[in-house]
Amino acid sequence: MSTEALPTKPTDPVTPHVPGVEPSATPRSPRGDTGRGRTTLLGIWSALALLFLLLPIAFMIVFSFNDNKGRFNFEWQGFTLKHWAHPFQNPDLAKALQNSLEIAVLTTIFATLLGTLLAVALVRYKFRGRGPADFFVFLPMASPEVVMGASLLAMFLVLGIGTGFVTILLAHIMFSISYVVVTVKARLEGMDPHVEEAARDLGANEMTTFFRVTLPMIAPGVAAAAVLAFALSIDDYVITSFNAGQTQTFPLFIFGATRQGVPPQVNVLSTMLLLLVLALMVVNVIVQKRLSLRDRGDEG
Repeated sequence: MSTEALPTKPTDPVTPHVPGVEPSATPRSPRGDTGRGRTTLLGIWSALALLFLLLPIAFMIVFSFNDNKGRFNFEWQGFTLKHWAHPFQNPDLAKALQNSLEIAVLTTIFATLLGTLLAVALVRYKFRGRGPADFFVFLPMASPEVVMGASLLAMFLVLGIGTGFVTILLAHIMFSISYVVVTVKARLEGMDPHVEEAARDLGANEMTTFFRVTLPMIAPGVAAAAVLAFALSIDDYVITSFNAGQTQTFPLFIFGATRQGVPPQVNVLSTMLLLLVLALMVVNVIVQKRLSLRDRGDEG
């Protein structure tokens, strides 16, 4: 019987064995290293972008606790809570904030109501002039605010309407409606129209179908549009400055105060408004998630 040794089977048919060099147990993938590097760079880039966006807001919040000794609040001089204890110490500032809140609330109500009905009409019904209406609803969004403010002022002067609270309210409703229409339209176009047809087939009239079927299904879009209208109204400066007359709003007061020294109460009230808008956004997100879970439950 032959005692000649049998040839050994190579462990790796692809990688040739080099004498004196041990193969690596877990070879590194160049593609994996590139992916990890790209992920790290994207994370750094996102962090820098967020820092750029949020840094001014951080300064505003921090300097609301500044114990400033003079009129200006631009240099850190110590921590204090006295500005938060008396945020409405300046009566002119308190009146300006009251005007802004009243205008923003009324704008939200009227713009949401009119914009939602217009969006339903444009999406669900065919009528003469629908195409031009669908096109021109974007015009206030595309026009520069200076043009909008000047044109509104010219119209009010021609009609003999004195500028003030009412003209600010009309101007805010006008430019907020477009944003409401666009937001609610997006929700309506993603909604299955057969649900409404099924309700009408079961005997529901137009009003019942709208209030019992359409409105609950587009409620998240309507809520988002309302929050957007509120935010747009309360911080508008350009259009308001053309049509304010002697009425002061919060943005107008801040701009005027920068010439003589911004009081720290401005930082406090601005932080409060920021927290209010964030709270509204959180409530909107929670409502949307609950409605989404309810819809999934109904489908299941």
